[in-house]
Amino acid sequence: MGWTPLFLQMENKNVLIVGAGEVGSRRARRFLESGANVIVIAKEVLNDLTDIGVIFKPVGEVEKWVEWSDLVVVATGDHELNGYVAKLAGGKLLNRADYPDEGNLIVPSSFSIGDVQFCIYTKGKSPLMARELRKKIQKIIREEDVLQLELQNFARNILKENIDDQKRRRDYLYEILNDENIKEYLKQGNMEEAKRYVKQHFKF
Repeated sequence: MGWTPLFLQMENKNVLIVGAGEVGSRRARRFLESGANVIVIAKEVLNDLTDIGVIFKPVGEVEKWVEWSDLVVVATGDHELNGYVAKLAGGKLLNRADYPDEGNLIVPSSFSIGDVQFCIYTKGKSPLMARELRKKIQKIIREEDVLQLELQNFARNILKENIDDQKRRRDYLYEILNDENIKEYLKQGNMEEAKRYVKQHFKF
């Protein structure tokens, strides 16, 4: 109880990750890709992470870097160290890979298809099923669905410029969504023709 999904703006935020195993490495890449400054505390330096901009620090400096951080990720197999780092974090944002409920931030499995981002969280019950559900979603989402997203955004921008009434804008968007000609254009991957059709057929 009490958990709710959110997206965080991580540009230029400081993220400390304690542990460089599979989970720690994966989260290091993820936060670095989001624009964060990432430091990893681990016993050994991994070149594949340093090559993309991750900075490694020794375990003996953990107190210093916890203080530096905006967000702390605990991802080692050493439960004593994990507990110590979690205690140091105090009221900071804390993700515990070992005991998620003892932190205040969950990092769900996520992936993108085009501009759509999907997150899956099983409350820690089954990372395996999170992966299986991801595969199923990826099979269901078609290329024309992603193109429809772009077309809807295109139409919304035109509608906002020409129609003040929100309900009328929504009705037009539903018409565009369900138009058989548009569906066929998008199935063919013909976005330009779909946009041209929207401009000509719908009198905004």
